[in-house]
Amino acid sequence: MLGTYDLVVIGSGPAGQRAAVQAAKLGKSVALVERGRRVGGVCVNSGTIPSKTLREAIVYLTGHSQRSVYGQSYRLKSELTMGDLLWRANAVVEAEVDVIEDQLRRNHVELVCGVATIVSPTEISVVEPDNVERRLECSAIVIAVGTTPSHPSDVGFDGRTILDSDQILDLEKIPASMVVVGAGVIGIEYASMFAALRTKVTVVEKRSRLLEFCDAEVVEALQFHLRELGVQFRFGESVERVEAVEGGSVTHLASGKKIASDTVLYSAGRLGSTGDLRLEELGVLQDDRGRIKVDDNFLTAVPGVYAVGDVIGFPSLAATSAEQGRLAACHALGQPSHSINKLLPVGIYTIPEISYVGLNEEELTAAATPYEVGIARYKELARGQIVGDHHGMLKLLASPEDGKLLGVHVFGTSATEVVHIGQAVMGFGGGLDFLVDSVFNYPTFAESYKVAALDATNKLRTLARVSG
Repeated sequence: MLGTYDLVVIGSGPAGQRAAVQAAKLGKSVALVERGRRVGGVCVNSGTIPSKTLREAIVYLTGHSQRSVYGQSYRLKSELTMGDLLWRANAVVEAEVDVIEDQLRRNHVELVCGVATIVSPTEISVVEPDNVERRLECSAIVIAVGTTPSHPSDVGFDGRTILDSDQILDLEKIPASMVVVGAGVIGIEYASMFAALRTKVTVVEKRSRLLEFCDAEVVEALQFHLRELGVQFRFGESVERVEAVEGGSVTHLASGKKIASDTVLYSAGRLGSTGDLRLEELGVLQDDRGRIKVDDNFLTAVPGVYAVGDVIGFPSLAATSAEQGRLAACHALGQPSHSINKLLPVGIYTIPEISYVGLNEEELTAAATPYEVGIARYKELARGQIVGDHHGMLKLLASPEDGKLLGVHVFGTSATEVVHIGQAVMGFGGGLDFLVDSVFNYPTFAESYKVAALDATNKLRTLARVSG
């Protein structure tokens, strides 16, 4: 069976979905190849959507966000099960799959189910579930296959006691204890979730701190909060092997330490899901983790073949991947496009959340760029008192010369929402004066921008007076 299209997209996660829909909006014929049981990729089926819904269920059902108001023993439901937590996640996943399928139908994107192999820059072979091969001819290809968890040979993954980040949602019961190997975004998100469930969590990380790309003060605040929840950190430690034993698991560290736990979440890296594509034969360049090398337009080393999303590496965020897909489709089809915006917000759904845009203090210091800091603490905001968030903070980094914002860092409730105000201000070149002169609704977390801007402005005035 042969089909001819202007664009064939491989993978239906955020990057692939957006690429396919963008091409269809341009009036082009599009086929979207998906090898899984459902559209949406890892994002919808085992990653972003279910994990963030799980987080929301944990925060709500444990009463975590209200404990500072009603006491540490406060819980909305005294005995929680994984079933209680996951039924909402499953409902949201089903709804998202329905939305994506409807969007593809409305835009006349043909969904092809099966395993794709790239025969040439203009031809793709798809083996469908009934083992029938289908050939797709096209003018351009967008690879958006995402990633899969790394499975080192010295870790005895069994999907029950020793799990990767895609399997964690298959837990049958809430573990009493857990070892999380890897303090990256996924690992620390799940560490905070299970700590909120009163699971005794130990985080093992070979680096000296967690989330090295985040502002150090924000990470320090998160680490302090997690320690209050009972999380133990083992920094500078490497895992030698992990084994399942009767009644649980044992994590062996290179230093000779052993950690017993009910469950181990091994979250130390992901690999590009490119095994079936035969990219080496095509001439597409990859690194040792299967991440595809692309230029600023997301074009690979092979003309007409593009790659977007997690399979090209950092920042591996759903929102960024979606925009990469849109831009790649435009470029592939000869439409005006531009490089992706440099002001990309990063959101980390720990409990509490972290989000930032722009540069942090360490980066500014390394670049010898002067800056002033303005801070607003949630405990000093009426909204913070109302919702019971006494840990949160917003931090502005601004140029002492013209007051323009250089970075915005938020820790606390709704951080991933609040950060977008700073992103917008930075986007149009605004700074402290704009925020000081703005009126924000009261009581809101958005008000923190004015408080932090006043804090930085007062420091700059003091400096001017003393220097003057």
